[in-house]
Amino acid sequence: MKIKKVVLRELELKHKVGFRTSFGVSTVKNFSVIEVHDSDGNVGYGECSPFFRPWYNEETTGGAIIILKNFLIPELFNFGEFKTPEDFWFHTGWIRRNRMARSAVDCALWELYSKQQGLPEWKALGGVKTEVEAGISLGIEKTPDDLCRKVEESLKKGYHRVKCKIGPGHDIQYLSAVRKQFGDIMLMADANSAYTLDDIPVFKEIDDLHLLMIEQPLADNDIVDHRHLQAAIKTPICLDESIDSLEDARRAIELGSCRIINIKVARVGGLTEARRIQKYAGERNVFSWSGGMLDAGIARMHNIAVATLPYYVYPNDIPNSDRYYAEDIVSPSTFVDENGKIQVPQEVGTGFKPNMEVIEKATVNKWEFDGAPQVEEK
Repeated sequence: MKIKKVVLRELELKHKVGFRTSFGVSTVKNFSVIEVHDSDGNVGYGECSPFFRPWYNEETTGGAIIILKNFLIPELFNFGEFKTPEDFWFHTGWIRRNRMARSAVDCALWELYSKQQGLPEWKALGGVKTEVEAGISLGIEKTPDDLCRKVEESLKKGYHRVKCKIGPGHDIQYLSAVRKQFGDIMLMADANSAYTLDDIPVFKEIDDLHLLMIEQPLADNDIVDHRHLQAAIKTPICLDESIDSLEDARRAIELGSCRIINIKVARVGGLTEARRIQKYAGERNVFSWSGGMLDAGIARMHNIAVATLPYYVYPNDIPNSDRYYAEDIVSPSTFVDENGKIQVPQEVGTGFKPNMEVIEKATVNKWEFDGAPQVEEK
């Protein structure tokens, strides 16, 4: 691959409804999109997914843009020709953390590479599925009845797996209401690190609800305490924020800290590392699914591709295009069918095209590069 031009945009999209988790309420998605052009006219797109505030991990929208402008984009030009996206991913391993910025470039390069190979992106990755199962993630509601109404709406839309965000005071009563009203649905909870080992009695009560899994109950950077919690409860623990890399996954699996991993492409640095993690974990009977970051369409199209890999076995957080936003930044739009599945595009690349009318309307800043720019001191 030889990179000819790069375009970076900062965008703002308003959520249709505010999304509440244990660490705050999101009303606007402030993010960036990178497009990478090769000398043959192919273009690959990537979405950079950190939040405006550093409440999910240490990255922010503005900080990621600095890393992209000052380091990753110049390196795309400095590196010269490279054969695969993995080449660039390992070449830029000197960049510590900043995985969401790295993911945006890695995803764009995978789409570019798949177009150069004349393949759908999912096939270029080694995917094996022509459809992927979708679940939905529901925020913390004011009352259990409010949550039950949201669950009912979701089931009517075809989702078979429902994930409910929880936090202290918004857990057992809420989950029990859902289980009582809807019976043996595929139900899971996501705590976003809201609990400690002092809450083991709460989790033992949750055991009685027979959840599919409970996601990231303890601290975001913890692996050891999750080991103790998993030993104390029956419900499978799924790690999310604790797994940023293949090495994190290796340690967690060796300790017995989880039985499932939510692999967010953005969190682990891109499709390259996501593919490595699912293979390593799956070969050790720890299976995966694709999580989301309140994604817009470009991130969603890469999530669909990665979810076709062999060890992604649980329903993925890949909702309908209209789940969070009134307008999609790609076409065609994505919709879950009556069986809770999304059909995987068969076209070369991701199978989606950018909706430039929506993208232009949402753009608040734009930069174009045709060679290595000067590093800005910040």
